[in-house]
Amino acid sequence: MQQTRVVVVGSANMDLVATAPALPRPGETLLGSDFVMVPGGKGANQAVAAVRAGASCAFLGAIGSDAFGVTLKARITAAGVDTGQLRVVYGASGVALVMVGADGENAIMVTPGANAAFTDLTEGELAAVRAADVLVAQLEIPVATVTEAALAARAVGARVILNAAPAQRVPDELLAAVDLLVVNENEALALTGRGRDDPGALLALAPRAVLTLGGDGAWYVERDAEAVYVPAVQVEVVDSTAAGDAFTAALAVAWGEGRDLPAAVRWAAAAGAACVRRLGASVALPRRAEIDQLHAPSA
Repeated sequence: MQQTRVVVVGSANMDLVATAPALPRPGETLLGSDFVMVPGGKGANQAVAAVRAGASCAFLGAIGSDAFGVTLKARITAAGVDTGQLRVVYGASGVALVMVGADGENAIMVTPGANAAFTDLTEGELAAVRAADVLVAQLEIPVATVTEAALAARAVGARVILNAAPAQRVPDELLAAVDLLVVNENEALALTGRGRDDPGALLALAPRAVLTLGGDGAWYVERDAEAVYVPAVQVEVVDSTAAGDAFTAALAVAWGEGRDLPAAVRWAAAAGAACVRRLGASVALPRRAEIDQLHAPSA
């Protein structure tokens, strides 16, 4: 089987992760339990997850000229991701402040830093996009950059997956270039006003879509086909921060390898489940053997 070439266009952040028995309410101060500092950002997470799931992957994004930027590039490169086109811009890197409760739920605040400066793709970056089998993008970088990358990928026949997170308006020009839309319920509500009661509403935006529901599984919908429900793989939840990134990356890898999309969603569900068993974002992303192990009982 030929290795899938995934290109991820997105954000890189340093995640500052604190755990506590519960998430604080507005105005409340709580004593936490543990603290870790790990590379994150939806783009970087999905790039690392794609490599661990078995693809070759190039990451296009921007890091700052600060110490966080140095660490981010070193860690992403060490994970096996091609960072040859990763930009370094003067100033601060993106930072995510992540609070995790004992039940695995989280609250996240992101300051974009260098990610906001990732605009106007260079010829080298566009060449990387055109070499992809699958392009994966999210919305933590300027939407104009995502649109430019998606149009370049579509022009050469590469598949385009948009993980429309965080929730925001997506321009028609970008949607027209998307082959597969991946959203959670909050993002679906923001885009269509409908949630799990009507996953098919997403098909007004893209020809195929996946609606993820965390521990309640996922729906796969496609125009002119019946919706497919995929149950979640039940595991003990420690931290759900990067579960969606593991899911999206595994979905891209499986689709690029030739699995039909319902089967790819089932494999991606196992990747998401494997991810939530550990604390942190990039450090929790599962390797292919872990995904296969959890997927096997339902295969």
